[in-house]
Amino acid sequence: MSAAQIDAFIAALPEWQGRNLTRFRTAVHSVAPAVEEGWKWGVPVFLINGRLVCAASAFAAHTKYNFFNGAALADPDHLFNSGLESKKSRSINLAHGESVDAGPLTGLIGEAFSAAQGAP
Repeated sequence: MSAAQIDAFIAALPEWQGRNLTRFRTAVHSVAPAVEEGWKWGVPVFLINGRLVCAASAFAAHTKYNFFNGAALADPDHLFNSGLESKKSRSINLAHGESVDAGPLTGLIGEAFSAAQGAP
């Protein structure tokens, strides 16, 4: 049910937002083949072993890639641009026309899933 719900959610978005969320979803699946897709708070979430790792959402002026334990991740490329004051989460907000390089994003996603798998 979640995959179909996510497909419908993305399909209903403006093209640029759907493209951003599809890129994120594809990147998640490329680095975490065992990812579980879910639906929480009205947005797609991505889990490993039942642990929430990240989410993707769309707002009027931007899309958001949220990393639930982002504060614990290295961010050498300074992708995180939102939630920097949070003790736990971090996010990447992208306005219309903005993008993030696939390599650094994929690395950050991989680190997030690795950390979640190793967490007690």
